[in-house]
Amino acid sequence: MQKELNSNKLNNKGLIACIIALVLIPITIFVAWNFFDRNYFVTSLLIIVYSMVPFFVMFEKRKPQARELVTIAVMCAIAVASRAAFIWLDHFKPMAAIIIITGIALGAEAGFLTGSLSVVVSNMIFGHGPWTPWQMLAFGLVGFVAGVLYRFGVLDKNNRTKLAVFGFVIIMFLIGPILDTASLFLVAAELTKPYIIATYISGLPVNAIHATATALTLYFFSQPLFEKLDRLKTKYGMMEG
Repeated sequence: MQKELNSNKLNNKGLIACIIALVLIPITIFVAWNFFDRNYFVTSLLIIVYSMVPFFVMFEKRKPQARELVTIAVMCAIAVASRAAFIWLDHFKPMAAIIIITGIALGAEAGFLTGSLSVVVSNMIFGHGPWTPWQMLAFGLVGFVAGVLYRFGVLDKNNRTKLAVFGFVIIMFLIGPILDTASLFLVAAELTKPYIIATYISGLPVNAIHATATALTLYFFSQPLFEKLDRLKTKYGMMEG
């Protein structure tokens, strides 16, 4: 009975977090648009914070074991190292691939947490700024989407080609556009149609390089990592929910 009450309490907490986010987002946009001269910078950061809260609540609801948190921390460290290792090569960053692998192997919530935290830690090397929340949201969503698609059978972790294609597509159509949108809000003095179009077009080569790094990493390195994570899950009974 107590377990059921705790479960209901956590489910209610997750629902409340989602409702708050959905209510606060339009209110924030309305207030900023009408009373603060459309302050894009502050508005965008607030919306990102609202959007991330439900994901962290969902992870809390799982009540992860200590060994699960250690495993996620290790995956974050690998993701950070993979980004730092290519600091000399602009835009060629395999970090998203590690996050995708985590989302598939350990669950969507773990994928989101790994993506967000990897950005925070790796930006200690690459530099923090107003772009950090945008990156946290983008890379967190990649891990979450990968976990959800695997859970519903859309992705097959044993199909390297399919994983590589997914990695390429999600960078081009999710991470890339989110980070290009960040550039719009953080750089533009005024949002005009020509500037918006130019920003997204100029981001295509950067996104293509990033997508290629992700696809190659998934194709050549996903299977060894899946084997190690599956062995840990079996040995310690992790992520059984």
